[in-house]
Amino acid sequence: MSLPVVSDEVRQAVADGLPVVALESTIITHGLPRPDNGEVARAAEQQIRDAGAVPATIGVIDGVATVGLTGARLDRLAADPTAVKASLRDLPLAAAKRRTAGTTVAATSFLAHRAGIRVFATGGLGGVHHGAATNFDESADLVTLAATPLAVVSSGVKSILDVAATLERLETLNIAVLGYRTLRFPGFYVADSGHVIEYSAESPEEVAAAVAARDALGLRAAVLVANPVPVDEQLDPQLHDRALAEAWEQARQLGIGGHDITPFLLDRIRSVTGGQSMAVNIAGYRNNIALAADVAAALSRAG
Repeated sequence: MSLPVVSDEVRQAVADGLPVVALESTIITHGLPRPDNGEVARAAEQQIRDAGAVPATIGVIDGVATVGLTGARLDRLAADPTAVKASLRDLPLAAAKRRTAGTTVAATSFLAHRAGIRVFATGGLGGVHHGAATNFDESADLVTLAATPLAVVSSGVKSILDVAATLERLETLNIAVLGYRTLRFPGFYVADSGHVIEYSAESPEEVAAAVAARDALGLRAAVLVANPVPVDEQLDPQLHDRALAEAWEQARQLGIGGHDITPFLLDRIRSVTGGQSMAVNIAGYRNNIALAADVAAALSRAG
């Protein structure tokens, strides 16, 4: 059975205490259409390098979980229409079946931490779905981050989720939420989900200090850095609300639920907004990558 593979570049950077930023790959395999997905993936790695850090894109190639996909292997993942989505529970199954897969926040977090990486940049986090009180639909991202001491930079949680319930679960799971220059929890496509958070940081150094304090206390949960998409790049809030309402109504009429609901809703929002939601997704992702690189550098300087 294949063990996770860490690229020589990433392994050496971690050993030398250099800044490293982990990147998930479901945004490549399932979040963006081709060929935009490959272009965004390559641009993300270059953005991290330009910031003086080392990128560590994580995915599964032919059953081998790999930390540090670059070049041809990254292009292969982006071009493979048969690639599946692998959460943490799916990693051994993908290995046994020799599948190629994009890794979710949960799977990426686990593999990043195992490789010694401290900072992870993603787009929108998974969370509690509407109706979870009866259908128990909650992302594995939450329970994984409760046991994985990373700094995770995210544009909040996807707005199709129950944001209030997700914030409650983050509190219950002892996952610290730190707004970046804001006390309003971001809503993925919009800068403000309408929910207040208690703590904020004004600089990458403040984020790094919170991470260092978490480590000194011996806590094992992630620090979630809630980094809103810039207001001038967000989806118009009224258009967002209308698109979301229409998407939910269409899902209800068609009887769509379960694991099919998220891709359906996101696709309908993309359609209703004329593709604007995809542009906002990419803008937020790049904004998170920039902050994650700065946080990784601050942690590296602090030793």
